[in-house]
Amino acid sequence: MVCRAPGRVNLIGEHTDYNDGFVMPAAIGFSCWIAGAGRDDRHLRIISENFAEVVKANLDAELRPGGTWADYVLGVAWALGQAGLRLRGADLYIHGEVPLGAGLSSSAAVEVATAFSLLSLSASVLDRTEIARLCRRAECEFVGARVGIMDQFVSCHGRAGNALMLDCRSLEYQLLPVPGDAELVICNTMVKHALASGEYNARRSECEEGVRELSKVLPGIRSLRDVVAAQLEEHRALLRPAVYRRSRHVISENDRVVRAAAALRTADCKAFGRLMLDSHRSLRDDYQVSCRELDLMVELACKQPGVYGSRMTGGGFGGCTVSLVRSENAAKMREHVSAEYERATGLRPDVYVCAPADGAEMVWNGASEASAGGEAR
Repeated sequence: MVCRAPGRVNLIGEHTDYNDGFVMPAAIGFSCWIAGAGRDDRHLRIISENFAEVVKANLDAELRPGGTWADYVLGVAWALGQAGLRLRGADLYIHGEVPLGAGLSSSAAVEVATAFSLLSLSASVLDRTEIARLCRRAECEFVGARVGIMDQFVSCHGRAGNALMLDCRSLEYQLLPVPGDAELVICNTMVKHALASGEYNARRSECEEGVRELSKVLPGIRSLRDVVAAQLEEHRALLRPAVYRRSRHVISENDRVVRAAAALRTADCKAFGRLMLDSHRSLRDDYQVSCRELDLMVELACKQPGVYGSRMTGGGFGGCTVSLVRSENAAKMREHVSAEYERATGLRPDVYVCAPADGAEMVWNGASEASAGGEAR
């Protein structure tokens, strides 16, 4: 049995997912691959090619996080068990292509590939949205990262050639075609500042504080998704300055996602690119999750011919930018940005020219034709 689940790049809609808002990711052509075989007992034997480690666990014992890469696998087994599924023991061999620490969601790729593998080996079937929910639960409650559902959702539901606009409250989504004469160029700054994880949770807490304060005058709101810009401005005196800025980013970013979807429907790459730049400025100035290297990469990209727009993508404080680039200019843009960034920082960036890819799939199943995620693609 071999399963594959992709990482993702978020085109626009950053830090809105855990605020019940709108996001627009796309699955990418870098995946986590798992080769698995069932066992006659209830033991898991997990081998990581990337970390050159073997981890063992007993499904009949209480699974506990150990603070290592294996938590993303064990957490999925735990979440599936919590959902009432009795899993078969398995040997899992894991190979990850998604760059680690780049903000391209290597963790969700591991989680979704693990879920597909364990479900298939246990002859169990869940729909893709439920798989995404359980993988998110694994990361939130077992691993301990307070993530939204975007990464797991697009890893399950991504479709080649399309971005995916997701309503993170209802989980309704639309597939939106990326124009065929445009490419996504992902630039890895090769830095990840140590404060990223702590600041991520701090931003989430600040958003929650904003909701608590605004709910005193706007009864019935459940998240910043329910607040419009005029209401925020009217009641900004209730909020600490930092909380006001965080709230302004989320509210304005939700609006940008809606407008970006309209731009894709009409293949208006220029309008989409302008929204990407506005998103980056908001993330830099209001949400304060950018850094010198990300700002430089966006600045360099926007100087290149054929670049419609660029922005940081992912949690921030390093990682990657994503640019929408006219296809005929993508190769030279990659070359020039790489050279200029290295000259300015001394770091050689990884730059990937890619198109939206399909979501998770069973690549080969020698034991049965059952698909863990419903219909095969």
